[in-house]
Amino acid sequence: MLGMFGVPMELVQLTSRQGPPRKPDWLKVKAPGGRNYAEVRTLMRELGLHTVCEEAHCPNIGECWEHKAATFMILGDVCTRNCAYCAVTHGTPEPYDAEEPRRLAEAVTAMRLQHVVITSVDRDDLPNGGAEAFAGCVTEIRLRDPGASVELLTPDFKGSEAAIKIVVDAKPDIFNHNLETVRRLYRIARPGGRYDRALSVLRYAKELDSELLTKSGIMCGLGEQWDELLVAMQDLRDQGVEILTLGQYLRPSLDHLAVARYYTPEEFAQLRHIGMDMGYRHVEAGPLVRSSYHAWEQVQRAATPSWAVDD
Repeated sequence: MLGMFGVPMELVQLTSRQGPPRKPDWLKVKAPGGRNYAEVRTLMRELGLHTVCEEAHCPNIGECWEHKAATFMILGDVCTRNCAYCAVTHGTPEPYDAEEPRRLAEAVTAMRLQHVVITSVDRDDLPNGGAEAFAGCVTEIRLRDPGASVELLTPDFKGSEAAIKIVVDAKPDIFNHNLETVRRLYRIARPGGRYDRALSVLRYAKELDSELLTKSGIMCGLGEQWDELLVAMQDLRDQGVEILTLGQYLRPSLDHLAVARYYTPEEFAQLRHIGMDMGYRHVEAGPLVRSSYHAWEQVQRAATPSWAVDD
């Protein structure tokens, strides 16, 4: 159905500047603070590093930083894409900083992290989308802290198999690429991405290394139907994905997609049960769940890192 000026009503509703439904009590979180939070924030500034915790306005920043857990965001803080749900700044990024992997590894050592999560903005301006930076971070961390497990949350690299191979060859413990939403909403929520391309990234990573744990995540509340959500969960499982995260979409501002509805904790519990029945090794589902939420626990539940096991 078309609205004014021939714009689909679906798009009009999702981009409405009206506020979302009243935020339920289960989404209220304590304001960030505390000693560890301050230490992590200071360390990030001193080393010139970025975190997706800050850039994406994550509601769990207080809890995670108090545990000295952070998701590092490499390749700068400006994205070459403009997803309609994301708070990260888009535009023209700064040139690639070749020293960033070393500085990141220094932060990992200083924080004494046991599990490291690294993501990035999209860098479609770089030949391999920044794949070398991901690989460099794994190498630098292994040199300084071989006991830490490393999870990489990558962009889609425009589907480049060469870029995916660079990342997989670095031997991370978990390869993560988020599907984010259902097929029907992709052109609205993620216009620079492709649903089938996201699936192919995960499938190819598994083909390159069958022992590599693969992971993906979906936001709930963008306007998807329950059955569409189950289809997306099954599509991911069909690519061999073993770890799944499901969380509530929260609108960063009135310029972003509106929240269609809030899922209840009971619905997330049901989704977790359905996911486990599909064959996932671990499903993290809840209103405040984000891709790296409790990631340090997810890796322990899903598997022991293969490189940490004695021959």
